[in-house]
Amino acid sequence: VIDHPKYQESKRIAIFLSMPDEVQTEEIIKDIFKQGKECFIPRYKPQSNHMDMLKLSSAEDISSLALTSWNILQPSDDDNAREEALAGGGLDLIFMPGLGFDKKGNRLGRGKGYYDTYLERCMKHPRGKPYTIALAFREQICESVPVTENDVPIDEILYEDC
Repeated sequence: VIDHPKYQESKRIAIFLSMPDEVQTEEIIKDIFKQGKECFIPRYKPQSNHMDMLKLSSAEDISSLALTSWNILQPSDDDNAREEALAGGGLDLIFMPGLGFDKKGNRLGRGKGYYDTYLERCMKHPRGKPYTIALAFREQICESVPVTENDVPIDEILYEDC
């Protein structure tokens, strides 16, 4: 991942904080800061499909985050001091989680549409849609995954031996 040309050229990167059953992102996050890039992580709004990407100040900043009922670390609802990516300079790259992917770039998420609605918002930002890379295990690559008209395809899927 860290040798990927899109990662190397990106300055403003959004990445998910991995759950135990996902590709682990901790080392990527450390590298984002090591290379002097800006790092943004999701804050999901419960009972909605709204998500913001909020700026982390350092890799160690993760330890200050609140644990949600979904067992996800994220900035608390009353944490308004962090920059939201679209309120500032937008994003160059978003690393995306998912449950399943197909080689056409379709992604099966967890069903709430957070990333799809966020990407729709990105398209309205002057900078436009960031490049999207899904991080997957080989076992998550399927012949096809179900999609709707609201699903935004992924630009690229990275997995072992792809």
